[in-house]
Amino acid sequence: MCLPFISPSLSPALTTIEGLIERAIEGLKQDQPFRRETHPDVAEKIEEFICKLKRLKDVDSAFTFILDDPSGNSFVENPHAPQRDEALVVTHYRRTAQQAALLGIEAEESKEDLTDSVDDLRNEVLQFGTNCPECNAPASTNMKLVQIPHFKEVIIMATNCDACGHRTNEVKSGGAIEPLGTKITLHVTDPSDMTRDILKSETCRVEIPELEFELGMGALGGKFTTLEGLLKDIQTLVEKNPFTLGDSSTSDRAEKLCAFGRKLQQVVDGQLRIHFVLDDPAGNSYLQNVYAPEEDPEMRVEHYERQFEQNEELGLNDMKTEGYEADGTSQR
Repeated sequence: MCLPFISPSLSPALTTIEGLIERAIEGLKQDQPFRRETHPDVAEKIEEFICKLKRLKDVDSAFTFILDDPSGNSFVENPHAPQRDEALVVTHYRRTAQQAALLGIEAEESKEDLTDSVDDLRNEVLQFGTNCPECNAPASTNMKLVQIPHFKEVIIMATNCDACGHRTNEVKSGGAIEPLGTKITLHVTDPSDMTRDILKSETCRVEIPELEFELGMGALGGKFTTLEGLLKDIQTLVEKNPFTLGDSSTSDRAEKLCAFGRKLQQVVDGQLRIHFVLDDPAGNSYLQNVYAPEEDPEMRVEHYERQFEQNEELGLNDMKTEGYEADGTSQR
């Protein structure tokens, strides 16, 4: 005889099989007086079933007892442990969507569902509320995951303020810090080089040796733009330099900065050839190779081991993700 107990109406309990059968008998007996008056046929059938349950307690014949728990939190004792119990079979299975819904959890997603979710994220523009960095008025920031060809995925965030018209864009790397730093050198020889795409991460330094110019790590933040757009951002940064304005400025310093701005404009107009250098210790910056997948004769990409000072700036020297158990320190 097979006796399946699959009723979630029985409350959790630490008991025996006999105890569970007794609880089932008591539960069926509760409404029997009412059933005999209203539904005598049903009451008679339930009484017959109660008699069968009572015979099971005496084990008059062999029967099968089944515990089916979608949560996986039920247990039947194996009296022969750690040896195998020949009378006990434990089967693990994946929950159905209906069982997951009854438990109040989401059903496990298949690999196809996960792939579809990632594709939807790439095609979707997410939006969240923020404040304008210029006038502090409420604004919206759009965020999108973008795959850069021959590189990696990045997250682009753009804010447009309707109140003052201020616009910003910021780029976050979609991946981790690379094992090696990257130094990209482009010899700008043609005005068409101004249209090359550039991903400048927050950890990247920019150098123009011919102009004796260096832009430090963190300046201008992360940007995904063109070479022309980045040079214009640098030009704007120079023009808004506080040393060229106000009472603290000197004529010599102001003249030098203005001269630099004019040379930078000559580069943008294609009148001056330079070497443009992106040096990113984190390896998360990118400069478009217009000859890809072939090598670009005007561009050189070097990978190098980071120095201690560079790892210190990136916060890697104090970061340990492997073998920390060997230090003899316990983390609580």
